Amino acid sequence: MRKTKIFVGTSHPELGALVTGRLGVEAGEVKLSQFKNKETSVEIGVSVRNEDVFIIQSGSPKINDSLMELLIMINACNGSSAQRITAVIPYFPYSKQSKKKKHRGAIAAKLVANILSISGVDHIITMDLHASQMQGFFNIPVDNLYAEPTIAKWIQEHVEDWANGVVVSKNAGGAKRVTSLADRLNIDFALIHKDRSRNGHAKIPDQTLTKPENIYNRLEDEDDDDDDSMVDAETGHEVSRRIDSPDETSLMTLVGDVEGKVCFIVDDMIDGCHSFLEAADNLMRHGAKSVYIIATHGILSGNSLRQIEECANVHKIVVTNTYPLSAEKRAQCSKLQVLDISATLAEAIRRTHNGESISYLFSQVPKNL
Repeated sequence: MRKTKIFVGTSHPELGALVTGRLGVEAGEVKLSQFKNKETSVEIGVSVRNEDVFIIQSGSPKINDSLMELLIMINACNGSSAQRITAVIPYFPYSKQSKKKKHRGAIAAKLVANILSISGVDHIITMDLHASQMQGFFNIPVDNLYAEPTIAKWIQEHVEDWANGVVVSKNAGGAKRVTSLADRLNIDFALIHKDRSRNGHAKIPDQTLTKPENIYNRLEDEDDDDDDSMVDAETGHEVSRRIDSPDETSLMTLVGDVEGKVCFIVDDMIDGCHSFLEAADNLMRHGAKSVYIIATHGILSGNSLRQIEECANVHKIVVTNTYPLSAEKRAQCSKLQVLDISATLAEAIRRTHNGESISYLFSQVPKNL
């Protein structure tokens, strides 16, 4: 790859090394540091004038530092006369906040998109955005790659009875993602619908609920992850995003047949694991043979891995290496399987540099790298 420079940020050096290794190039020299007041400092150590620059920087546990570092690296390359700057962001920061969830909330993902554009980036390569319509937040080209081909290949090679399986969505919002994988594997799919009712009685639909726009809003709300606990900025204590009434109960309804079948609960990311474990328990009660939890981005905050390890109804959890997991965290769970997607990212970089189509990567796992 001539006239190309690839820089790797501090968020996920392991993934950066895998990508550059597959491309047969060395990462460009860059000095990344922080001043005593925690400001980020970036110094590009090689010339990038008229070069095609790729910056690999994913989301990480220090997501704000990682984002700021990426922005400053882009700006530094832009000010050094780089011909084109492509940000390779496997896990896009703030992607959960792609719409207003409260009346006075913010669409943080749109804000991040605007900041990236202003910083001087020309092209974005990412993977499995939380909401595909986020591509419309940008006024520059965005390639949203999929981990689905890699996941499907792993299932076919490592799950013995996968053909007698069923792909499951733990909420209505994930139905499109689940049916796509089910079609690729040519197996059935199922859906778990969670309805909240008071005093154990199902809610009776009225004219308000049956209006199309309100039904749409209810389905959109189900795309939210009930596991999203937050930390109070002042106290540092964990708080729940949702406040339930004391007399409110949840009714989980399984739509589909899972009896005697291997179940794959699929989502784009797993942060907290409560709703995944609830879904696994529900599937086993309906006679499932075994349950796999599969997600592209394994954030796995807090003690999620320990809870999955202790759950007898989960056979294995499968994530990709788009998000960094420390060795200490991986050691918490013997059921954890991390898939390498560096080949897909490396091939996307190669094809982008050479001006080739990347449509092949939407359905196939690269073989030449």
